[in-house]
Amino acid sequence: MKVIIPAAGFGSRLRPHTYTVPKALLPIAGKPIIGHILDQVVSWGGTEVTVIIGHFGDQLKAYLTKNYDLDFTFRIQEKILGLGHAVLTGLDPDDKELLIILGDTILTSDLIPVIKRGITSIGVKEIPDPRKKGVVVLENERVIKLIEKPPDPPSNLAIVGIYYIRDGALLSKAINEIIEKNITVKGEFQITDALQLLIDWGEPFRAFPVEGWYDCGSPETLLETNKFLFNNKDIQSGDYTAEESIIIPPVAIGNGTTIKRSIIGPYVSIGNDVVIQDTIIKNSIIAEEVNLERALLESAIIGKRADVLGRYQSLNLGASTQIKL
Repeated sequence: MKVIIPAAGFGSRLRPHTYTVPKALLPIAGKPIIGHILDQVVSWGGTEVTVIIGHFGDQLKAYLTKNYDLDFTFRIQEKILGLGHAVLTGLDPDDKELLIILGDTILTSDLIPVIKRGITSIGVKEIPDPRKKGVVVLENERVIKLIEKPPDPPSNLAIVGIYYIRDGALLSKAINEIIEKNITVKGEFQITDALQLLIDWGEPFRAFPVEGWYDCGSPETLLETNKFLFNNKDIQSGDYTAEESIIIPPVAIGNGTTIKRSIIGPYVSIGNDVVIQDTIIKNSIIAEEVNLERALLESAIIGKRADVLGRYQSLNLGASTQIKL
C-alpha cells in the first residue's frame, strides 16, 4: 500500500530549530518525529512511501533510507502552496488505495480496520473548539461536508491529519480541479476542498475516531508528545556512560553520550554524542552533539551542537529579598 507523507513545510513555529533541520527530523522520545510515524506505517502494512520534501530534504532522505527498509520515493514541493498541492505532488496517474499522513502528527489509532473496510475515510477527534482546524459534518455515519477552519463550526469533529483514500487517481482529478478553479483558503490549496469534491461526485466517505492525536508543530506540543510517547511506547536507550549520576526513567539516551555528576529524568530525550556534567534535566529534548555543564533544565529544547554552560552562584542575601537568575 502506498503512503504519502507531506513534510515540506518550513516549521516556522519551531524556529530557531527549523532554521537548520526539517521539522520532521526534530527528535522526540529517542528518534525523529518522522521515525515514530514510519514505525506506525510499517505496523499498518505500508511498504511504498512517498515523502514530500522541501528545504533540507537531503537530510530527510539520508535518515529514512539509512534507518528503514522501505520503497521510498522523494518528491520536491517547489512552492509551499498548501496541503492539497503537497499531496498532488506525491500522486501518480495509476494510484489506487493510499494513506496520507501529515509529517508532524503522531496518532495512536490502529488503521488496519479502516484499510480493510476499503472506503475513503478521514480521521477525526472531538475537540471543544475546532475553529482553527478542518471540521467534518456527518449524516448517518456518512461524511457530507468538510469545512476548513470555519469561524462558526457546525460540529466539533476536527480533522486530525490522516486519510485513507480508495482511489488516488480520483483524488488527483479533484485536486487538479480546485487548482484550475483557484479554490483556496488563505492563498493555499487545501485537501479538504478536494475531498469535498469527491463527496459531491458521490464517493462514499466515512470518518473514523482517533483516540490519541499528538501534534508536533510548536515547542509546547513537541514536549507534550515527547512525554506521551515515553508513557505509551517501549523507548530504549543506546550505549552511553553515566558516572556518579542518577537516571530517573523514562528517558532515552543516545549512543556515545557521557553523563557525569548529573540527574537526568524523567521524560528526557538525549541524542548521540552528548556531554553532560553537573547538570539537572527533566521533561526536555536534547539533540545530538550538545555540551551541557552546570545547567538546570526543565521543559527545554536544545538543538544540535549547542553549548549550555552555566555557573554556580555564591550569594549573601538579607531578609525579604528576591532575586531571579
